[in-house]
Amino acid sequence: MANVPVQRMSQLLAKTLRDDPADAEVLSHKLLVRAGYVRRTAAGVWSWLPLGKKVLANVERIVREEMDAVGAQEVLLPAILPREPYEATGRWDEYGPELFRLQDRRGGDYLLGPTHEEIFTLLVKDQASSYKDLPVILYQIQNKYRDEARPRAGILRGREFLMKDSYSFDTEDEGLAKSYALHREAYQKIFARLGLDYRICAATAGAMGGSKSEEFLAPAEAGEDTFADCPNCDFAANTEAIAYELKPVDGSDVPAAEDIPTPDTPTIETLAAHLGVPASATLKNLLVKVDGEIVAVGVPGDREVDMDKVEAHFAPAAVELVTETDFAARPDLVRGYVGPQGLDKVTYIADPRVAPGTAWITGANKAGTHTKNVVAGRDFEVDTYVDVVVVQEGDPCPKCGTGLVLDRAIEIGHIFQLGRKYADALKLDVLGQNGKPVRVTMGSYGIGVSRAVAALAEQSADDKGLCWPAEVAPADVHVVAAGKALQTELALDISQKLAAAGVRVLVDDRPGVSPGVKFTDSELIGVPQILVAGRRAADGVVELKDRRTGEREELTVEEAVARLTA
Repeated sequence: MANVPVQRMSQLLAKTLRDDPADAEVLSHKLLVRAGYVRRTAAGVWSWLPLGKKVLANVERIVREEMDAVGAQEVLLPAILPREPYEATGRWDEYGPELFRLQDRRGGDYLLGPTHEEIFTLLVKDQASSYKDLPVILYQIQNKYRDEARPRAGILRGREFLMKDSYSFDTEDEGLAKSYALHREAYQKIFARLGLDYRICAATAGAMGGSKSEEFLAPAEAGEDTFADCPNCDFAANTEAIAYELKPVDGSDVPAAEDIPTPDTPTIETLAAHLGVPASATLKNLLVKVDGEIVAVGVPGDREVDMDKVEAHFAPAAVELVTETDFAARPDLVRGYVGPQGLDKVTYIADPRVAPGTAWITGANKAGTHTKNVVAGRDFEVDTYVDVVVVQEGDPCPKCGTGLVLDRAIEIGHIFQLGRKYADALKLDVLGQNGKPVRVTMGSYGIGVSRAVAALAEQSADDKGLCWPAEVAPADVHVVAAGKALQTELALDISQKLAAAGVRVLVDDRPGVSPGVKFTDSELIGVPQILVAGRRAADGVVELKDRRTGEREELTVEEAVARLTA
């Protein structure tokens, strides 16, 4: 193996910290800052220090190797992009305030790229003219930009982040399915090599559009996604993507609707307590505004409305809750006592659990009054059924009926079968075998490269600090010189021997730093193997410690070099 340079901590531009950053909420944020991997530059904007850049580069290398292995070709497109292609696909407006927009000195509109579907589509349109030029898979590893309203959790939710995005171009749907399968398999290899625990979950397409979509989620307490896992079958999905079938029931024997006095019961909790019924017997009606028009959302009283699902249903329209001003302008809508029966000029959407034939206790549209025996399909009509409830632990698996288990996770990858959405908008055609134009079909596939670093930190860290898997660690071995001149000399000598054999070495040769601080830092930094030149250095004996297991053993220098270069 080639000789690699030894990284000496006495020369390293990084300082470890004893205390957590004041603004840190999650483990990866705390440890990556304390161990000297990253530093905050601005809200949601981070600088990568030498050790952090090594880890980031290792993740990039693994991603590159597996993408190249499926025949993908790497390119690099600009981050500053013109408005026109995004306007053609509608995403200039759809992205809303998350899009970084800017103008040049001539007043031309540009954006900082959040994703590059449009630009890759135009690139292929320029370069491919015949079916013989396809299929092709192109990818890049590049910074992306989104103006997060509340950047948080360190590099997990930033305004600038490093991402691998790839795009497949095929002339037939069967080709798209093959390209999608190639990416799915490549992603499994990538995340296995990174040492990440992950789940492949059904997902929604969101602003990306398209049909089939799956997420790769890394279970972690710091995760912002909630996914459901079935303990009995292979079903797994982001809770935003779970939808239940509409199952009408026979409500013909339900008595006529009847108003009942319910003073001071504006909430489901007060209503259920007043009537002595379970919350599940009541119908909750949440009022929202969709592009300024009032819409009612009906769900069982014991469930919460998932606003992400509501927003996804109405996207790209803006969705917001109604205000006191809205109620004042509509005296027919009585706050706390809204019912679907008799609503005027209000679109009514409902969860499939509010199926035709089901009977409910709901608001009577009069203060202090509710109505019982209100039957869906008899006393009110639902304009559209949309699964809009927050999924709960124990909800039946849509596939087998077993109670679902919920967990938090970090999204580390997402794959989409886009179809022809972008090709249609930007008129991407090639000549087919019959000499006639063929509309190209596309796939889009993303991996959060910088996010994967944070996910690894979340999953692998222990109470002492970071604990990197071997393939992504900033070094293979962390050599610690306890402090005396002889110990430092031995540490540097063994470091050079290891480096000559191709081992990546980080050596703590800092003068004037106590052995206790060095030992603590070696565990905080998280290199897989720690080699200490300590009390038996004069005898040519060192201590080798496995960072993950904590196992220790004393070895001669020759034995240690042989072990670490095997």
